[in-house]
Amino acid sequence: MQNGARVDSWLWAVRVYKTRSAATAACRAGHVRVGGERVKAAQTVRIGDEVRVRIAGFDRTLVVQRLLVKRVGAPDAATAYNETTPPPPPREERPLLPVRDRGAGRPTKRERRELEQLRGY
Repeated sequence: MQNGARVDSWLWAVRVYKTRSAATAACRAGHVRVGGERVKAAQTVRIGDEVRVRIAGFDRTLVVQRLLVKRVGAPDAATAYNETTPPPPPREERPLLPVRDRGAGRPTKRERRELEQLRGY
């Protein structure tokens, strides 16, 4: 029985990242935390550890249930962790971002002031 697995290898094996090098890059960038601490790619992860992963601006919280070092199918990978991520906020609560028409050019001074007022600057 294994005592631990590399965090980058585990994230790749449970299909959080598409490639192991992407998981390693996320660790280097500080997007992966184990027990609240930023970790390097070679850090070992054990059963019961809480792993927080930042993907596309959102945090996913995973609790390790099984240690995997080889990539497995999606149904098997889903049993290797327990996801405790809170659900995303409802669509109405998300702030609306102003959208400019393509090819409209730079905003005028008046438009820039309106954008800043909308953003609260």
